Amino acid sequence: MKLNITHQERYSRSELLLRGIFGIIYIALPHLFLLFFFSLWGSILSVVAFISIIFTGRYPESMFEYQVKLLRWNLRLSARLANLADDYPAFGLDGTDEHTSLEVPYPERISRGLTIVRLLFGVIYVILPHAIFLYFRTLWGVILSIYAFLSVLFTAKFPKGVHDFLVGTIRWQYRVNLYMGNMTDTYPPFSSK
Repeated sequence: MKLNITHQERYSRSELLLRGIFGIIYIALPHLFLLFFFSLWGSILSVVAFISIIFTGRYPESMFEYQVKLLRWNLRLSARLANLADDYPAFGLDGTDEHTSLEVPYPERISRGLTIVRLLFGVIYVILPHAIFLYFRTLWGVILSIYAFLSVLFTAKFPKGVHDFLVGTIRWQYRVNLYMGNMTDTYPPFSSK
């Protein structure tokens, strides 16, 4: 998986203030309303894909592409709400974005055994260990986000180290989601790289 959110040379102070004050109303609510329904369909497709993997050892390609497009849409939205990118995020599964990119290679085979193990024990051997580290990264990320907000407000520049840390946290979360969603058999590393 390759996930990137471009670090811009300069950030818009006016967009930052607009997102900070009204972002929930004009960005989050319309996107989350639509994403709710698209995600419901994605959940149904995940169940169908699980059954398909158990019987065939393959994730149906069209369902895989749908899930990747859904993840891209979520990434576009997350980047804006975390002030990691300017501009309004595009709606829809086929929306494009110059600031974010997500590439997930389609796996030719998915292990049936690992799929069953993830279902039965995924919470213990994947979610809990990663959740502990991601919890503390997220807490630190909130503090860094406040610092970055003030930095953009006064200098129009987002500190590169803070940007890398926040993007790394998102990248880590996406790897866990891909593994638990049976979209890859590669165990997510405890890394933001």
